[in-house]
Amino acid sequence: MSMQRIAVIGGGIAGLTVALRRAQSGDQVSLFEASARIGGQLWTQLEDGFVVEHGAEGFVARSEVVPQLAAEAGIAAQLVEQTEQRSFRFDGQDLVELMPGEAGRLLGFQVPADDLGRGIRSFWQGMGQLPAQLALTLGARVELHVQRAIERVAPRPGGVVVLDAHGQALDFDAAVVATSAPSAASLLCDAFGLSASALREAPLLSSLTVSLAYRRDAIAHALDGTGFIVPAPEQLGGVRAVSFSSSKLPNRAPAEHALLRLFFRPSEHELLTLSDSAWVERAERALASAVRARGPAQRAYVSRWPKALPVFDATHRERVSTLETALSGQPLWLAGAAFHGSGIDAAIRSGERAALAVGNRA
Repeated sequence: MSMQRIAVIGGGIAGLTVALRRAQSGDQVSLFEASARIGGQLWTQLEDGFVVEHGAEGFVARSEVVPQLAAEAGIAAQLVEQTEQRSFRFDGQDLVELMPGEAGRLLGFQVPADDLGRGIRSFWQGMGQLPAQLALTLGARVELHVQRAIERVAPRPGGVVVLDAHGQALDFDAAVVATSAPSAASLLCDAFGLSASALREAPLLSSLTVSLAYRRDAIAHALDGTGFIVPAPEQLGGVRAVSFSSSKLPNRAPAEHALLRLFFRPSEHELLTLSDSAWVERAERALASAVRARGPAQRAYVSRWPKALPVFDATHRERVSTLETALSGQPLWLAGAAFHGSGIDAAIRSGERAALAVGNRA
């Protein structure tokens, strides 16, 4: 099998998976990430004993591909299990225990029904540990370009041409687009017209989270669960759910401290106009009401994800299918949660399929 020159556009977990698999097969891989950080929605901040997730807090417990990837990256021993199972809902005054899986159903999690109620797994130093270690594992085998935006990808005789933001054209034998749906539309629209540009209409939700750290004795509630959902978010300042991070997973906070994470679904106006301090104040008021947290938090972390969460309705699935039909026969593939199902497990499996397709072409 001859060596191929492969371009991977997007440094999230799907793109990293493709890069790893093709490098292992002997291909010459260049991975391009527009931002200054790899990992996409896997982003962890470590600070003074706190493990703060800015993105995903874990992956579905039954996943086989995440532990496999962790083993290949040398961090299988860093996997951690969820330490609590029961969850609650806020009824306007108190927290009421839910049946297993009920929280996920009420929140509309886009995961297979079999995954509901089974909990999550993560890593000792958070989900960001996986992409960070994968980057080290890739090492010199992959050319990793951060802060290098790609503007266009198009087929050419015998391969593809990749145009970066500075106008430099780069030739490759094949490429995998592992970005958001709107970004893929921009990358591919010149070559594939409406089949690609339709992805600009992909439904996307925004998310904002606030993680608050307290002295444990400043919270009256036992925090003896994974967290709680809020069926009527207007009852709690727009909070949809709260994760008891330091109860749910090990090593999330120093001894005698608690770390909680509040999830909001903000409007575009709220994202643009409300400051981080305003969101922190809203979160503190919510915890004062729901778990009797006293005083301001000792630490606060705000994470903003504007138009970052894909919605897999029938129309979006049809758009993806139409574009993949147009790509058929070309040395171009899509990979990632934006196209093939939400969640880390789905993103990795999508990356594995794309990497295999690239190899089958050689």
